[in-house]
Amino acid sequence: MKTMFKGLSAIVMLIALVSFTNAIEKKKINVEDSKIEWVGEKLTGSHMGTINLKEGHFVMEGGELTGGEFIADMNTINVTDLSGDGKKKLEGHLNSDDFFGVNQYPTAKFVINNVAKKGKGSYGISGTMTIKGTSNPIAFDLKMDGEQAYTEIVIDRTKYDIKYGSGSFFDNLGDKTIYDEFTLKINLKY
Repeated sequence: MKTMFKGLSAIVMLIALVSFTNAIEKKKINVEDSKIEWVGEKLTGSHMGTINLKEGHFVMEGGELTGGEFIADMNTINVTDLSGDGKKKLEGHLNSDDFFGVNQYPTAKFVINNVAKKGKGSYGISGTMTIKGTSNPIAFDLKMDGEQAYTEIVIDRTKYDIKYGSGSFFDNLGDKTIYDEFTLKINLKY
């Protein structure tokens, strides 16, 4: 009987150890220290700026990334390559219904659906991006190093019903053509 209890105790301790080492943990993003930079291009040049993260977290299990959710505050669209009236005009246009319709859609959201480990601190991510009330699948690579994660994502804005100035939808735009894809460079601290 004593041997049976010792064996049972060992099994309970093993289960507890495995459960402890594979504990699910939410790593909250430090939104003040994190940065999202955007670059949009047109036929005659490009513009760049930033947008703030409202909230977000990674889900970790046993020290490995398994999920996450992130919400961007669309009211914080900032143009960094212009100043004065040009800056105000472009920010106003990006906030308008021609682009992100910020009055009606004040946030954008990304949810991690699947994670594939590619190497030490390197992951293949697939998830759902929601911009302007429209959701689409998106995939990219993410690197995690210490207390930060970083990636670069290319997004086709027309998949989110943002078609203003798109040569894919309008003819004879000439040098007013705005490319469909924009890039987000993301550095998250947690």
